[in-house]
Amino acid sequence: MKLAIIVPAFNEEDYLSATLGSIKTAAAQLAHCVDIDLIVVDNNSSDKTPAIAREMGARLVHEPEQGVARARNTGVRHAKGDVLVFIDADVIVPPSLLSVICAEMDDPACVGGALDVHYRPQRSIMRLYLSAWRLLARLTGMAQGAAQFCRRCVFEQVGGYDQNVWIGEDVDFYRSINRFAETRNLTARFIRSPQVRSSSRRFDNWPVWKVLVWTNPLFIALFRRWKKAWSGWYSRPVR
Repeated sequence: MKLAIIVPAFNEEDYLSATLGSIKTAAAQLAHCVDIDLIVVDNNSSDKTPAIAREMGARLVHEPEQGVARARNTGVRHAKGDVLVFIDADVIVPPSLLSVICAEMDDPACVGGALDVHYRPQRSIMRLYLSAWRLLARLTGMAQGAAQFCRRCVFEQVGGYDQNVWIGEDVDFYRSINRFAETRNLTARFIRSPQVRSSSRRFDNWPVWKVLVWTNPLFIALFRRWKKAWSGWYSRPVR
């Protein structure tokens, strides 16, 4: 088995080193029969993101047009691997992550899946709010893209990540591979343990009202294709 680990990154100099370090620790737990192709897709960064990627031993790919979906898709075009793993650049993965993914992909019935995400916001109101989101996700079968994986052939058949939306492309992708699996009597796996730990920077630094508006399902549904509405993710991100 060969894993292609794709990390999209836009101005992530404060987080990328820790993310790649945790990935390399997880890779060290794998059997020698598993090859790793670690790729950082620089999505037009203006900071030290590309230099950090090189220093940490990742293969650097450039995608000048903004968009995390586009960056992930670009990474796949350059990837060497039959199993694709997508990890956000501000995520710490547990040491067992890649071993768990390999174990799932050893099952021919598994087309891919996603891992549960753990946030540690400082404010209690944000912890309560994210608990409500977790309940909604469990009831609706929603899975975020902090850490997702799938077979390359499945990625190609579902069309990859939707580059026409600016938020929620990860949720769409998981639903796509899940539908693909259901129509073929296969399965997509949502792994509740271990969890990956994602940065809580927006929940810590944004005003509460802004979090409640920009993460409101109705707001997302109405404006997810309008790039200007997501300047907080792209042109003016919290760092």
